[in-house]
This record gives sequence, structure tokens and C-alpha cells, in this order.
Amino acid sequence: MTLRVGLISDTHGLLRPAALHALRSSDYIVHAGDIGTADILSELEAIAPVIAVRGNNDHGNWAQRLPEVAVLDVGDVRIGVIHDVKLLTTDPQRIGYRAVVSGHSHQPKVSEHDDVLYVNPGSAGPRRFKLPVSVAQLDIAGASVRARLITLDA
Repeated sequence: MTLRVGLISDTHGLLRPAALHALRSSDYIVHAGDIGTADILSELEAIAPVIAVRGNNDHGNWAQRLPEVAVLDVGDVRIGVIHDVKLLTTDPQRIGYRAVVSGHSHQPKVSEHDDVLYVNPGSAGPRRFKLPVSVAQLDIAGASVRARLITLDA
């Protein structure tokens, strides 16, 4: 059985219908920070359980309740979530992460180092510079994890 984790980041208060559409088949949703408002999380929770971290632009009482780092276990895969991957202070492989999800840069990217998959879904909110508007997904089957970037029509 394959489980799907929808990945979104840097909405900055704008949750596009295209992003909701892309995430609708998710079993879980991870928001990697710079959410903008608590309403964004409520809309995502209508689709699937949400794991979210606080970004550097998330302020207010609702944001203070969010952790800076979160962990999601799906099947045999442990996923670490942090807004800015440069602030990760532990060795992801040593603590058992198979994947690390981050945001902050607004640049969608998938890479793998030392058997750890690093995924930045990019920005799903207001367009920044000439970067694409995007989300991503993880497909997990047992201990296997694959990532896919999804560019949205914006």
C-alpha cells in the first residue's frame, strides 16, 4: 500500500485553489512554514491531517503554538520538517530521518545525500521573482520513499 504525503510551503497567507487540488489525494499534508494565517491550516486539515512548522514570517498566538521542527512517521519512513534546512542542527541520517522537508528558499528542489531525501516543495503562495509556484508529494511504500515536484498554473 502506498501512502501519499502532500508537501506545501511558503503560502504567506495565499492558498491557491490549484494547490488544494494538487493536495487533495494526500493521506497527510506537511506545511514547511511561512504559512501566513491559521485559516490556511484549517483549509488543509479539511483534506488530511496536517503537520506544520513555524516559519520566520509566522507571527501571533496561532503561530507560537507551532514547533520549529516536527517529525512525521509514515510507514517505515521518518520525515523531519523544518522551515529553513540551513538551521538543521542534527545529522538527519543519524537520527533516523529518511526524508527532510523544508521551505524558506521558495525554490523547488529534490536531492539525496547519505540516503536522506531532501525536498523543498517551493512556494505555493505569492509568486517570488521568476520562481515557479509549486507543491510536492512523497509517495511512501514501506521503507521506500519517492518525491515529485508539482508546478502549479498561477
